[in-house]
Amino acid sequence: MYKYLSMLLAVVLITACNANTEPDKEAESADAGQEYTMETIITEIDVPWGLDWLPDGDMLVTARSGDLWLYSDGSLAEEPVAGVPEVWSNGQGGLLDVKAHPNYEQNGWIYLTYSSPEGSEPGANTALMRAKLNEDRTSLVNQEILYKAEPNTERGQHFGSRIVFDNNGHVFFGIGDRGARDVNPQDITRDAGKIYRLNDDGSIPQDNPFVGKEGKDAIFAYGVRNPQGMALHPETGELWENEHGPRGGDEVNIIKPGNNYGWPEISFGINYNGTSFTDDTAKAGMEQPEWYWDPSIAPSGMTFVTSERYPDWQGDLLVGSLKFSYLVLCTVEDGGITEEEILFEEIGRVRNIEQGPDGYLYVATEGNGIKRIIAEQ
Repeated sequence: MYKYLSMLLAVVLITACNANTEPDKEAESADAGQEYTMETIITEIDVPWGLDWLPDGDMLVTARSGDLWLYSDGSLAEEPVAGVPEVWSNGQGGLLDVKAHPNYEQNGWIYLTYSSPEGSEPGANTALMRAKLNEDRTSLVNQEILYKAEPNTERGQHFGSRIVFDNNGHVFFGIGDRGARDVNPQDITRDAGKIYRLNDDGSIPQDNPFVGKEGKDAIFAYGVRNPQGMALHPETGELWENEHGPRGGDEVNIIKPGNNYGWPEISFGINYNGTSFTDDTAKAGMEQPEWYWDPSIAPSGMTFVTSERYPDWQGDLLVGSLKFSYLVLCTVEDGGITEEEILFEEIGRVRNIEQGPDGYLYVATEGNGIKRIIAEQ
């Protein structure tokens, strides 16, 4: 059930400071008065996209330009990891998300999504691959492409894409509509505008909703525009997704098997030029968003906060904003979003936010580095 968001009027206590230097911004929790600040830990990557950690605490970072970086013992490696697949770095395309397998210590797999030019058509489409790091973690080896969307297109928008593992051996990833809203999202025989689910080896789960039916077996849900954030709810295990709307109508959705999330048949947005493309915000058989933004904030990565380092935020959802360069703290109660608060304004276009194994929240911004949220002493 959706909750209408009228305007972003949350009151935030922020103190200004120079980005890319020492502590960047401060925010005070409305409940207990705890203040937080940001410290910049990485400045060398212009457009960081994906963040994840290996069991020993080393962090993997993707740069949209096509490089995979290792951050270890407080510093970035001198050179990017070699052996990364060729990416079509155009428009919104490039090297996208990265995730280590939940059982990395046993199997060594890491997973990447990227805009792949592989195929006979010009351009690219989103692919999911897995690979391993060599012994000194300087190169990718044992590469396997698990899924490649078709066909390629030279359009430079809406590749998605985030990667999420559940607790049952499945890997989820999203692919945007690739700029073909009237062709791809509502057609389950076509890639793009979909959420996909595979077994972690790339095989198809036999309980996927369209197995044995007219549709692509890998599709888990459809009718999405451009997925930019995905996370599992820490208590229910449900898959939550956020996506860009057009002009207005950015959404947070709770993704369930076989569901149609309506794009572009229903939307709370309009065309960028101000004209309308649909008169409907609801239709039978199409899901309503759990939350939406109008005007758009251009949501990016998101994560549920479970760390004891942020007691006032535990159980809530943090979402980054590309458009407004801040974080949004969404209060989650009874399995849904009830309100929101803006945090850390003017920190740069937020591309991703992840909670690390050390319990800290890490925020990747375009041009302003990767930051860590710490408590004020």
